Amino acid sequence: MTNPLFDRLLGNHWDNPDMFLHSGGSGGLSYRDFLALAARYAGLLVREGVEPGDRVAAQIEKSTEALALYAACVQAGAVYLPLNTAYTDAELDYFLDDSRARLLVCDGAREDGLSPLAAASGCRLLTLNGDGTGSLADASGACPPAPGAARRGEGDLAAILYTSGTTGRPKGAMLTHGNLLSNAEALVESWRFTGNDTLLHALPIFHSHGLFVATHVTLAVGAAMIFLPKFDVDAVVAALPQATTMMGVPTFYTRLLEDPRLTTGLVGHMRLFISGSAPLLADTHARFEERTGHRILERYGLTETSMNTSNPYDGERRAGAVGFPLPSVEVRITGADGAVPAGEIGQVEVRGPNVFKGYWRAPEKTAQAMTTDGWFATGDLGRLDEDRYLHIVGREKDLIISGGYNIYPKEIELLLDRQPGVLESAVVGVPHPDFGETVLALLVPAAGASPDPDTIARHISSELARFKHPRRLLVVDSLPRNAMGKVQKALLRERYRDEFTGQRRTA
Repeated sequence: MTNPLFDRLLGNHWDNPDMFLHSGGSGGLSYRDFLALAARYAGLLVREGVEPGDRVAAQIEKSTEALALYAACVQAGAVYLPLNTAYTDAELDYFLDDSRARLLVCDGAREDGLSPLAAASGCRLLTLNGDGTGSLADASGACPPAPGAARRGEGDLAAILYTSGTTGRPKGAMLTHGNLLSNAEALVESWRFTGNDTLLHALPIFHSHGLFVATHVTLAVGAAMIFLPKFDVDAVVAALPQATTMMGVPTFYTRLLEDPRLTTGLVGHMRLFISGSAPLLADTHARFEERTGHRILERYGLTETSMNTSNPYDGERRAGAVGFPLPSVEVRITGADGAVPAGEIGQVEVRGPNVFKGYWRAPEKTAQAMTTDGWFATGDLGRLDEDRYLHIVGREKDLIISGGYNIYPKEIELLLDRQPGVLESAVVGVPHPDFGETVLALLVPAAGASPDPDTIARHISSELARFKHPRRLLVVDSLPRNAMGKVQKALLRERYRDEFTGQRRTA
């Protein structure tokens, strides 16, 4: 292969007149037209000086043009760096500096604010709006399309996805062409995707789930996607009759269950509902099956590995479990003395062609996460039941997954501890009926102080993406500690686990 992702997922559709992207209404884009658009963007990238291996950062709204930019990076051999649209300027400044990006593509509304950051990091700035307009679109119209694909190997980088660590400093997970291609092919086999499928896509595309899992599986078989800009219950209900499959996070399913239009008649023609990126409550499993006759298929993945395991397509889709290893993927549970017996809890480790190349410019962090024989220590705690289904029971690093987004408490605690009147803080994830988990912050006041949670919430909001904002801040007298002085977060999670019981969707 001269360019694995392009050759296997894109280039074989060059003259394909079939529909690739449906807008959810009457509009859409064929494979042939999508690739022509991507080729014009790839030509522009080359003209802008982007060479194979250069990083292209993108903080843009979901659109067909945004997806074409990713395809253009694959064709040009660039390394794509998708960034959450909720990230603040301060967060973006770090990503640009650390990645040493050659080009930043942002929404036009943010151009003035981000121009100084781009200039300081030495990268070019172009704009691409949600409606497909912007300086990138304008310039590409006068640019000849790239005639072919840059030569890349399976070990060459295709993307860097940033994932925060317990210190609050994000790490760039380096994903290769081979990582992403192997995962797509394993998922096609496991989930039985064919060219007859139409995937309802309401996920964001700055995240592995929507950008790689959903899109690559569709491209691998020449299927179609109903490409919605975001999850909206009315839009999803309207689109379901035209779809055969849907990928979502638990929040999608809890919100659909609140709508009386979700019936067996609405989804009777559907082949498969898939959930991931956050734990799916057993209650959601049961209620969805009762309402629709469909049992949601839950799977398990990570930024560093894409998908690792899945409940079976044929066979029992076990609530509370994330199934078995995908083809070519190995999973084991380990403790201090090596592998632990079935049923016992330990750290989940993964090995296979899906496992990332390492952390960008952080060889010491890579060495800490990888064994010498290629096993990646996920930081998740799990167990294998008597039938070898994997169950994820916790996270060693206190990661919070809310609505499919990864949130690391340390980053929030560092901000809270700097607020007037706060002696110390602890941030934990607690169960939430809509988001799977949500962020709860506990504040210990300094001597003689009376910190106001509402004021503090306003102060930190400008420094954190919205999905990281604590849903509730509580003032407490003290934090529980063990004999070594470490805050006992497991105890806090248990103590406040019912804080949002019965709560439904809020702003």
